[in-house]
This record gives sequence, structure tokens and C-alpha cells, in this order.
Amino acid sequence: MGRRKSGSHSPTTLNGLPQPQGSKICFEDDDEAPIEETTGSVNVDESMCEASDDSNRVIEDTACKLDQSLNDKDDKTSADYYFDSYSHFGIHEEMLKDSVRTKTYQNVIYQNKFLVKDKVVLDVGAGTGILSLFCAKAGAAHVYAVECSHMADMAKEIVEANGFSNVITVLKGKIEEIELPVDRVDIIISEWMGYFLLFENMLNTVLYARDKWLVNDGIVLPDKASLYLTAIEDADYKEDKIEFWNRVYGFDMSCIKKQALVEPLVDTVDQNQIVTNCQLLKTMDISKMAPGDASFTAPFKLVAERDDYIHALVAYFDVSFTKCHKLTGFSTGPRSRATHWKQTVLYLEDVVTICEGEAITGSLNVAPNKKNPRDIDIVLKYSFNGRRCTISKTQHYKMR
Repeated sequence: MGRRKSGSHSPTTLNGLPQPQGSKICFEDDDEAPIEETTGSVNVDESMCEASDDSNRVIEDTACKLDQSLNDKDDKTSADYYFDSYSHFGIHEEMLKDSVRTKTYQNVIYQNKFLVKDKVVLDVGAGTGILSLFCAKAGAAHVYAVECSHMADMAKEIVEANGFSNVITVLKGKIEEIELPVDRVDIIISEWMGYFLLFENMLNTVLYARDKWLVNDGIVLPDKASLYLTAIEDADYKEDKIEFWNRVYGFDMSCIKKQALVEPLVDTVDQNQIVTNCQLLKTMDISKMAPGDASFTAPFKLVAERDDYIHALVAYFDVSFTKCHKLTGFSTGPRSRATHWKQTVLYLEDVVTICEGEAITGSLNVAPNKKNPRDIDIVLKYSFNGRRCTISKTQHYKMR
């Protein structure tokens, strides 16, 4: 069974929780003329062909500015490109229209006003300022909205237009470089999650802010995040996106196939493609974890629920807000309502022919890329010894 192909993309194109006894997470998501040849002279004004000294100077000045622009571009770091990508309104439109995401945050704040009323709030990576606006409307004493991209300028206008300038202060800059007008904050709120939960590595920025400004009994929203793994049948889509490169118009382009396998695909998976159980890989307590905890190796055992073929493993995440009066969160899994995060698909080099009750076992190592910590390096080790086939492999993936 192939997955729908519209809307799929790789991250390069720019991104169930354990429950306390007696509690239930309220997931918000449970509800595509020929060119004519010319002869003779081209119709060009002759005056344009003779450049004066003044025009030569203009050309030289323009060239110098172009050179400087290129040099400035060369000086940019991966972080600069990251923040530049968030300067355009389009990415914010996509996130705001993700109702699972935005409505969950809204409900957490509006239905739990006791958390924010008369409190000082820090909004990390504020974007348009939507979370800050929610907090201000819910009675926060003051909100500091920190945004590094040029969207901060828009956020200031949005705050003013909605009459919250006396409650919300928008600060433009990196969390690691700015200084807040206060020594401590009561609450840190952020929508830091990326594809595969950790892509873009914004979590470390939240942890930095937590350690520097959050009071001892302060609250981080959300405070829990969990990463899951399952296995899917995906023959049609793998044929179209991966095996396609074996023979292209009669030519061997399999070198690109190798590259295609290395880059995880972010796409929406049909729940009917799921072949195995879904296993928890890692739960992170944002209020307590250390920055290094985002790098980990987790074992897994995926047991087949039917006879089928496995073409890929799929990762997704859940987040929860455990400090609410009623435990609240959302899931980005294939069985939940779709979000802009979709799921992350790791294609296997070989097809696993699996029978019901058989298990594919292994481990997943996740770590920030050493050259660009906003990218993620993933090492998948897996083995399978079944009635139909035996496989033992290690595959490397790079989210970038």
C-alpha cells in the first residue's frame, strides 16, 4: 500500500505518553512556443553601448556592493540561515494553521489560567507572538517574547495592534545573547519541536533559558516529549522515490539512490501501512533534563501484527503539558490527526519479509551533527531472523 505523494518533503527543503495512574492525556488531535531565430541587428539604443565615466563608476560601485553581499553571505553560519528561514511569513502561516498545534497551546493557557495569571512569562522563539498573546489575554503580569528572526519586527506590530504593548515586550535577538529586564521568570513557554522532535536543535535554547532565568519552582510548557518508532509497508512509494534511481531512461543513477536513502523523508503515513507495534524510544522531561540528554541510543523491538513486508521505520513524537488541571497534549503519530510535523520515514536498504509474531530488533542512535548542531545524525542498527529472511545491518541517516 503506497502513501499519498502530495505534500511530502525532506527537511532539506526549507521540520502514547506513559500516563499517571488514573489520568488520561486529552489529545487535541483525537477529534499539485518554440523559440524563433533572429537575424540582423538587435533593436538596441546605441546610447546604451557607450558608457560614460559616471556610468563606469556606477558599475564599479555596484560590483563592489555585489562582492560585499557575496562575502556577507559567505560569512553566514548555519544558524543565520536557520533564523532567516523563519523571517518569512509563510512558515508561520503553516504553523498557525496547524490547529492541533496551536489549539492545544491555546487550550492549555485559556483552560488553565491559574498557571499564568499574574506570572512573568518568557516565550522562547516567539515567532508572530501568538503564544505571548494567549498568555497576556489569560492574565499574565508580563510576557517577554524573544525572537531572533526579522519576524520580531512584525511581532511588535501585532502586539501593538492588539493592545498588549503594556504586557508584552518583544525582544529581538538570540536567547543566548540577550539580557532580560528581569532576573527571573515564572514560566517558560515555547514551541520548540522540529521534525523527528529534535531537528533544528531548538530544545537546547529552551534549556539554556530555563537554567538562566526560570525560578526554582517554575514551569516549562510543554514539559514532556516522547519519541516513538514503528515499521511500515511502503512498496509503491519506495519504488517511486528510492528504486527509481536504479535505472533512469536506461542509465544507472544508483549513486543518487544511496543519497536518497541517507536523507529521511518527512511525510504523512497512512495508519493502514503500520505492520508492527509502536515502541517508545525516549521520554524527555524538559523541566529537569540536561542538554546532553538529547543525544541518546535507544533499543527497540518491533513485533509484526500481521504477515507483511517492511520497507521503512517511522518515527513520530508526542508532547504533553502535565501541570495542567487535566493532563493535556498532542501526538504526531500516524493514527492521530495530521500536523505540519507529519512523520519521519527511514527507508531500509532491504525489504524485510516478516510473519505475524516475528520481531525486528535493534537500536537507534541520535545525536546533533558535529559541524551543524541543528542537523541530526541517526545511526540505525537492526537485525531480523525470520522464517522468510535473515538480515543484519547498520544504516546511517542525516536530517538536514
